[in-house]
Amino acid sequence: MHKNILVTGSNGQLGTEFQYLVSDKDSLDKFYFTNSDTLNITNKEALRSFIIENKIDTIINCAAYTAVDNAEKESEIAYSVNAIAVEYMAELAKEYSLKFIHVSTDYVFDGTSHMPLREDDSTNPQGIYGKSKLAGEEAILNIKPEGAVIVRTSWVYSSIGNNFVKTMIRLGRERDELNVVCDQIGTPTYARDLARAILIILESKDNNKDVSIYHYSNEGTCSWYDFAKAIFEMAEIECKVFPISTTAYPTPAKRPLYSILNKDKIKETYSIQIPYWRESLKSCISLLN
Repeated sequence: MHKNILVTGSNGQLGTEFQYLVSDKDSLDKFYFTNSDTLNITNKEALRSFIIENKIDTIINCAAYTAVDNAEKESEIAYSVNAIAVEYMAELAKEYSLKFIHVSTDYVFDGTSHMPLREDDSTNPQGIYGKSKLAGEEAILNIKPEGAVIVRTSWVYSSIGNNFVKTMIRLGRERDELNVVCDQIGTPTYARDLARAILIILESKDNNKDVSIYHYSNEGTCSWYDFAKAIFEMAEIECKVFPISTTAYPTPAKRPLYSILNKDKIKETYSIQIPYWRESLKSCISLLN
């Protein structure tokens, strides 16, 4: 039986990758890709009308306010998109018995761990972005739509939109040298790989009725400095990169110093093969060159 699937945030990095993957596969499922211009997710009745009119049975929420620094002064907008809209989706998912998959972030942690972060580790967000995303998670956990899934991820990039990879390529071509933070450690995540993983979750015959949290990023670890060096190497850009500390590059929002995610749970539950971050970066850069 085919599904009617609402994908929010369709003009973002993850939503765009969903559109690419869906257009490339033979599926009976019908996808409804929406963005802020075509569906106001912060309006519960607008959401309800869309769900009823299109007989939606699944929601994949890729929409998010992700401007980490701007969130410090635009907290109302951040909470509206990252928490209130998620609460509405969770309520409607429960009311209409919809499958609900929501994408969250490593910023729900404080970055002080020295071990890969598990799904049940204590959360402690340090800025408005992380706090608003955690509020969205908590709404889902409190409302308990049956079988809902929260997928936390980190350092997302793709060949579209604004992200670290595209910024480094642009700056690397404009400048002879760059300073990049070397003491923040994590794992880059290619949005296309994340979209594939979510499609596997969507297609699985998972009978778990509780809300589940999973972690997903690519395999391996690096600092932003290592990431920048790899980008220039693969894009064949001659630009010197110098490592600097976080204290030498102050930002309005505090960044996690350590956000490596433990992915054992998602790999074991869904038999997902996760690519190494450098291999995925190479795939992405091939689309940009």
